[in-house]
Amino acid sequence: MIINKLLKIILLILGITYIVLEVFQVELYNDFVSSTLLVLFTLLYSRNITTKNKKRPYFLYFLITFTISELLSLFSNFFVLITDTVDYNYYLSNLLYMLAYTFLILRCVSTMKFKKILKQFPVTLLILITLGVFCVTLITETVQNQLTTSEYVLEFLYNVIVMALLSAALISYMDRGDNKSMLFLIGSMFIFFSEMLQLAYYYVAELQHLAVIYSVFLVLAFVFFYLQSNLKHQEVQDFDFLDSNLKA
Repeated sequence: MIINKLLKIILLILGITYIVLEVFQVELYNDFVSSTLLVLFTLLYSRNITTKNKKRPYFLYFLITFTISELLSLFSNFFVLITDTVDYNYYLSNLLYMLAYTFLILRCVSTMKFKKILKQFPVTLLILITLGVFCVTLITETVQNQLTTSEYVLEFLYNVIVMALLSAALISYMDRGDNKSMLFLIGSMFIFFSEMLQLAYYYVAELQHLAVIYSVFLVLAFVFFYLQSNLKHQEVQDFDFLDSNLKA
């Protein structure tokens, strides 16, 4: 108990330090702090993991994979994996992030009853798919001129996975309607906005306030993910007003 409280205090300090270092653009120390932050966060979650979560440890897999990607970013300051034509750091780190978000999607959909959801929210699902395709295409097209073909494909798939995470979290909340799914949805929203701001920062305009905002959003995402990990799903409530209204 004391160790967990100590870890939470350290994580709070490191989270604030991470944002401050982002403000002053101290990249090396920022990478070190973010890596340490995630290692300790993973440790804290693994200490609190319940028996039910051990059966479907997708959130733990997400934390481990995300942490490995951050450690890779830290080590890239000392060991550069770049040739004249390929930046292996870019591809490997992004693939790890994609895998991490895929684990979050699996964590979200693993308890879904798809037949029930398809029957209950047919119109909503159609709208989500349409908006998802439109948003991913539009967002990726804005940076197309700055990317090679392989980079464009990677960014497109990356954005598809981030959008799929947000959509899965929204569907889960509509299906469950409890505090756990709501906190997971909020965390996913912060992930989505953080990723979109990072895209704007790296490919549109390197404005420092964008870097600060996406860092804050990323920290908040992990806060909400941790809060939801301590809750259990409550009794399912009806949340089909959109489809019922459209059908009426």
